[in-house]
Amino acid sequence: MALPHDEVLPMHPSLSRPAAATVLAIALAAVGLGPAASPAAAATIPAGSGSYTDSRPAGTSGPTTNTGAPVTPKVTAAAKDKPVPTNDWWSSLAFQRYGDNPYSTPMYGHPLTYQATSGGLQVGYPTTPAIVGEGRQYEYAHKADLTLGLSGLNSPDTKADDWSDWTVTPYWSDGTRTLRTTIGHGMPFVYAKGSGGDARVTTASTPTVFADNGNVLGITVAGHHYALFAPTGTDWNVSGTAITAGLGGKDYFSLAVLPSTDALATYRKYAFSFVTGSKVTWQSTGGTVNATYSLTTEAKEGTERGTLQALYRHQWLHTSDALTSYTYVSPRGTMKVRESASFTTSQKNQGVLPALPASSGVDKARLTGYLNEVANASDPFSGASDTYWTGKALGKLAQLVPVADQIGQTGIRDKLLGLMKGRLQEWFTAGGASEFSYDKNWKTLTGYPASYGSDTELNDHHFHYSYYVYAAAIVAQYDQAWAADSAWGTMVKTLVRDAANPSRTDTAYPFLRGFDVYAGHSWASGHQGFAAGNNQESSSESINLSAGLVLWGAATGDTGLRDLGSYLLTTESEAIGQYWFDADQQVFPGSFTHDTVGMVWGSGGAYSTWWTANPEEIHGINVLPVTGGSLHLARKKAAITRNIAEMERENGGPAVEWRDILWEFQALADPAAAKSKWDAGNAGYAPEAGESKAHTYHWITTLDSLGAPDMSVSGDIPTSAVFAKGGVRTYAAHNYGSTARTVTFSDGATLSVPARSTATGTGTGGGDPDPDPEEPGPSTGNTFRLKTGGTLTTATDGAAGADTIASADGVNRDGTPYRPTVYEIKKVDGTYASGSSTTFRLRVDAGTTVALAPQVRVSYDLTGDGTFDRTETFRYFATDPVAGWEEYTQAVGTKAVTGSLGNLKGGTVRLEIWNALGAGTAQVQTGTDAAVLKIPFV
Repeated sequence: MALPHDEVLPMHPSLSRPAAATVLAIALAAVGLGPAASPAAAATIPAGSGSYTDSRPAGTSGPTTNTGAPVTPKVTAAAKDKPVPTNDWWSSLAFQRYGDNPYSTPMYGHPLTYQATSGGLQVGYPTTPAIVGEGRQYEYAHKADLTLGLSGLNSPDTKADDWSDWTVTPYWSDGTRTLRTTIGHGMPFVYAKGSGGDARVTTASTPTVFADNGNVLGITVAGHHYALFAPTGTDWNVSGTAITAGLGGKDYFSLAVLPSTDALATYRKYAFSFVTGSKVTWQSTGGTVNATYSLTTEAKEGTERGTLQALYRHQWLHTSDALTSYTYVSPRGTMKVRESASFTTSQKNQGVLPALPASSGVDKARLTGYLNEVANASDPFSGASDTYWTGKALGKLAQLVPVADQIGQTGIRDKLLGLMKGRLQEWFTAGGASEFSYDKNWKTLTGYPASYGSDTELNDHHFHYSYYVYAAAIVAQYDQAWAADSAWGTMVKTLVRDAANPSRTDTAYPFLRGFDVYAGHSWASGHQGFAAGNNQESSSESINLSAGLVLWGAATGDTGLRDLGSYLLTTESEAIGQYWFDADQQVFPGSFTHDTVGMVWGSGGAYSTWWTANPEEIHGINVLPVTGGSLHLARKKAAITRNIAEMERENGGPAVEWRDILWEFQALADPAAAKSKWDAGNAGYAPEAGESKAHTYHWITTLDSLGAPDMSVSGDIPTSAVFAKGGVRTYAAHNYGSTARTVTFSDGATLSVPARSTATGTGTGGGDPDPDPEEPGPSTGNTFRLKTGGTLTTATDGAAGADTIASADGVNRDGTPYRPTVYEIKKVDGTYASGSSTTFRLRVDAGTTVALAPQVRVSYDLTGDGTFDRTETFRYFATDPVAGWEEYTQAVGTKAVTGSLGNLKGGTVRLEIWNALGAGTAQVQTGTDAAVLKIPFV
């Protein structure tokens, strides 16, 4: 019996307590998965020195329904030869996991949610979170506000007709009527093309009409505002919950969710600029990763080709492109709207090292002893036979090869390399007990023996194959001939094509199978057959693939794969920080009491894993494997500290079972604390299955010696990193090239690195360490800067910026926040300084617009319970009509004060600024000493 889920991992052998059932708001039915028939003979396909087959081994299964029946992609004839990107937010359109549902399960596009039915497309906009599973999960579950379709449509199924990087086009046909809709991440519109019937929208309850302009209708359903757009010259008819419009000989209509009713005019402008495709491009140069996200459009009426896009938090935090004042609610926090068909993000490259650099803190004799324990083990692979556990064993050995080399233990190094080559070559050769097989229907490569649904559900390929790519990259570092395409490199690249193909024209594998470029992270389920959408548990194993691509590309001279790895890792790093660790404390609902989630779902997140409710595994599953690709986690040091503290609270004390993983995690923020735990507990523990005492000892003692990673500095090659301790920066880089080179860091320091070597040193010409500008300041102290992104921080570095203050829309808003720009910090402790008062210093600019009036309200939730105990509304500031910054302070005086001040204990401080008058937008400066709130606490 097996659960129809995506990534159930078995209990680690060292677990002493029984696995607890995780409470999820999804029904998981236990079913049997029987083998499907296999052809009698299979062809062997050469791949350099390796090979794979074009058919599964006898007695094994490929993709199946939940009853064990073989299943093929559910696509239209137009898409039958196009590789399906399984493991996506909409995969249930193409993978009919459940035999009684030929349509889809809920799909979470954000801000809208969707579900295909016989009559068309359900559309919802969930804005209120539910806390379920005994407080362990938050979700914005799909609930249909309306269904978009055609009069009389009754389709027997829904198929995928077309797709691009983050959009998809579902297709319905009942023999008389056909319907196509285009939907996507960040799209407030649904674009429809239909034939054989009138446009029909059926609402879940009787709608309120707030605008009726013939072919443009504004309605409110369940508190959410929608606009319906039919071709010019037609008219919408409302009858109860049925809304219809003849299409006047045309075949198009559209729908949009509005952030407010007064946004109708703006959204009407783009109603007939139909999105036809989406594409991301990326570039990694000089320590920076830039990515541009573009939509292609077609003008159904007029000439307008622009559109509106809602950006996720991980995107708008890293764009300098102009955004509107419109926002949406989502499970990933606030989404902000851009009025354009494209936007660009820019982030520092998150460096990857093959191993932490040499340091004086490592006792070479002790480390040698630990290395020999692994190299001389009777079974270094611990009995692993399937793709996942073999991968973990390969990963364990791969981490030790550069460590052994670093201390001169070349014999151990070469023995480990020999073990890795032997096992990789076994898997990379068809016909043995383990092999890879290609499925021409699903256009995927599956390793057999498979595990955790990697065969029947197409789950987790990026997890499993990450270890093979990473291990191959370490081999390539020492043996370039082995990694040549004519040798074993072609098989490595074939695994990459399956899990993270950068090509959109490859007819054998889909583009980036598991990585959702707009969501910013990967998905693990191949079928997405859950009420909560798709999910990903071990985001760190997804990062492992990205890091492996960086190292493999660098080692083999494939700059395309190297830069792909940099883009994937840098993008997913921010998504992990925001959506798994809630690093800025701006994503998880206030009613959700956890500081981290083990799993991210389309609908939200869960403090859980697939296989246990043990806090150590919940916190550790998004850390392992710890490698030179894990350094990115140090960007969010405060989140690491909160994460470890919560684990120990939930666990009733420090880690026992996965202590090595969590020690290594803590060392990225507080090496001394991690070293203390290692010193006290290293004698009597069993390493996690993918770990070793050799690697854990080297990791912790090196960071204790050099300091935690300093993520405020990046090198101009992706295989570089910086560490800081006691005011001293240590620079490290690995040069895979055949000639020496100088690596330049963003603080001006340089480091000379010999050919095919790692170098480390204090650099030449660098500056002193500064706090990480991407790291929110500690929630103590009484002076906070406004930071773009809606946060207050005690950090005093970072670039100056500006946020838009929305228009008052010509209405007097004096004293009442209207679409305010909000800045907030949570979990603040402080003692009220009696007699002191709130002060602030802000710079605002209304440009040349006359009669705008920025106004501030400061609120205090003293205990963090969600209720503000004190609010202070200040008088508005009369701006001048001359472009340029003007200073606004508390000296204007208060307009209204409610409640009383007291001590802050885990409290929340919020500053809101809005325009009280006028009909234009203004700006408020961020990130400088002229953007400061000081609270009356010590």
